[in-house]
Amino acid sequence: MGDVLKRLPDRARVAVIRLRSLGDCVLTTPAISLLKHHRPDLEIAVVVEDRFRGVFEGNPDIAELLPPDPKVIAAWRPRMALNFHGGTRSMWLTIASRAKIRAGFGHHAYSFIYNARIPRAQQILGEERPVHTAEHLASAMFWLGVPHNHIPRAKLVAPPLANPPADSYAVIHPFASAPEKTWDPRNFVEVAHHLQQTGLTPVILAGPGDDVAPFSEFRVYRNAPLSEVKSVLSEAQLFIGNDSGPAHIAAAFGIPAVVLFGPSNPVTWAPWRTEAHALTSKAGMPGISVAQVIAATEALKVRA
Repeated sequence: MGDVLKRLPDRARVAVIRLRSLGDCVLTTPAISLLKHHRPDLEIAVVVEDRFRGVFEGNPDIAELLPPDPKVIAAWRPRMALNFHGGTRSMWLTIASRAKIRAGFGHHAYSFIYNARIPRAQQILGEERPVHTAEHLASAMFWLGVPHNHIPRAKLVAPPLANPPADSYAVIHPFASAPEKTWDPRNFVEVAHHLQQTGLTPVILAGPGDDVAPFSEFRVYRNAPLSEVKSVLSEAQLFIGNDSGPAHIAAAFGIPAVVLFGPSNPVTWAPWRTEAHALTSKAGMPGISVAQVIAATEALKVRA
């Protein structure tokens, strides 16, 4: 279409609806960067659940962070609502925004509520191939009117750590949202011991429900606020972990990464715009060996 952004007056408000999921939130920021670079006058808000606000906090491209509350969104008076989430709740929020322009991908269920239906990324990019999630979201901006351009790295802001865990450290995230996405914890312990031999201190990231017992000998950040997780990852020398949100945070700061993939497609979900190795096996997670992970870390040539 290409002319949607031309219909937005100077300093118009745009509400980007991206309710949740850590990796999805992180990979929304390149698209927002493209929009703000093209139209610096626009006021951009992100509609996001409280537990993921930390992804967007401090981002200079974003004017407001709004809760997924229909009254709050409507009171902010966006001229355009851009639905990047696509679920039923986000559809209701798009309608409730009362925005004159309601944009979202045409493949979304109930996309009839949009008056600006965005086609497939492949059609926009002119390439029939699997696309990365960052490309998929950025393609929406190209269709709306941002000139086709280099899609940047995700943009996250993190304050410096007052007390870094070590002078040189590697962050290991040995957990994931499902068993089939999780490598054996004992394997991660072996990798951590190898890192110690190279002079890197292993640091473990864990959520509130994760079993950290296998990692008791290491420094563990458990259920840390997102602001602290960003800071820990931003100052690391290396990231190793399962396919999950922290891998995308590490990539946003340009941290070299080794990421292990089970059922997810690394073409779509690999770390974006950082030096990384995505490891897979036809046998799933059990088919990835400790030796493969160590070889991948050594190939990155990270030094303490």
